[in-house]
Amino acid sequence: MNRFFREEEGQGLVEYALIIGLIAIVAIAALSAAGGSVSGLFNNINTKLDNANTQNP
Repeated sequence: MNRFFREEEGQGLVEYALIIGLIAIVAIAALSAAGGSVSGLFNNINTKLDNANTQNP
């Protein structure tokens, strides 16, 4: 039983898994936040192109 508690090989693997999970959560949050602004940018470009097309047929 003592040997089970002293072994630390699995501990490093768990730490790396937690770090990778945290990085994934941060990446998903950043992409979700940026998605709205990118969509707004394309909508703005589309509106300007439509307006330019109707003014100069």
